[in-house]
Amino acid sequence: MSKLIKGLKGVVLAATLAGAGLAGYGYHQWQKLEQLTITPGEHPLFVVHRGETALQLTGRLSPGLPVLHRKLWLKLHPELAAVRQGTYKLDDGTSLREALNTFVKGDVYRLNVTLVEGLRLSDWRARLAEAEYLEHELDGVSEAQLAERLGVEHDKLEGLFLPETYSYTPGDSDYDVLERAYAHMQDFLNEAWEAREPNLPIDTPYEALILASIIEKETGIAEERPMIASVFINRLRRGMRLQTDPTVIYGMGEDYDGNIRKRDLRAHTPYNTYVIDGLPPTPIAMPSQEAIRAALNPAESRYYYFVAMGEGRHHFSRTLREHNNAVRRYILNR
Repeated sequence: MSKLIKGLKGVVLAATLAGAGLAGYGYHQWQKLEQLTITPGEHPLFVVHRGETALQLTGRLSPGLPVLHRKLWLKLHPELAAVRQGTYKLDDGTSLREALNTFVKGDVYRLNVTLVEGLRLSDWRARLAEAEYLEHELDGVSEAQLAERLGVEHDKLEGLFLPETYSYTPGDSDYDVLERAYAHMQDFLNEAWEAREPNLPIDTPYEALILASIIEKETGIAEERPMIASVFINRLRRGMRLQTDPTVIYGMGEDYDGNIRKRDLRAHTPYNTYVIDGLPPTPIAMPSQEAIRAALNPAESRYYYFVAMGEGRHHFSRTLREHNNAVRRYILNR
């Protein structure tokens, strides 16, 4: 009987030791997963695909670890199960637990691209082509094709997108950004049009965009925009030509080399406001919200002329004689 008892004691002791060993091994593996850090390297963006599970993600983030250990670890962390699809940025030293927690929160990686006022659509497309992690759907797409895709009635899209900073996630496209910029402009323009000053010599919101684009190119100083707008509004009311250099430059296209010559001012282009009456046919740049507000709510003035004084500011005149004197003073230095 004593031999049997001794044998049973030996079995119990062996089982206890084996259990303790397994427990110790299990704890070691659990600690390994708890302390595991990720090294994304040169490509820190990590994509969680639709339908991927937390278990599958731990396999991608910690290759080589047995699936049983990962399953047990996730059993102890049920809060990490409901991961969301998206693209995430993982920094060096991020723990496995922190990574999964980011996926659960849905803190997808967002980037920004700033589309600047006063630039042309061609400038914006070049900027989007350089934007990091943005898909390029517009390569080889003409302006007319882009207009058709957006459902725009104008073949020329200049001025139809609202300048601001747009956020996006990797996988978004250049078209996605422009589509949002177009929608934002439509919303803002409709709001600004409803709040416009009555009896303006502007018949449509599109004409407001054209005038706003000219104002945008004439001054970058916010407080001057309503006064610049008043000059153009006064000239339109009197039937005077706008005679503004930025429209001439736009009409010159690739021929513009930084200088405007007398022959350029006499050239018959649809945009030469020294030759044509009224507004040019389209905007000449992307106008800001401030320029649009100025076009639709100009200052009250009796000015018909302005000339650059330097440092971006302008001198305003009521008569041609006053204007010529200002030109001699500020431009010709006489």
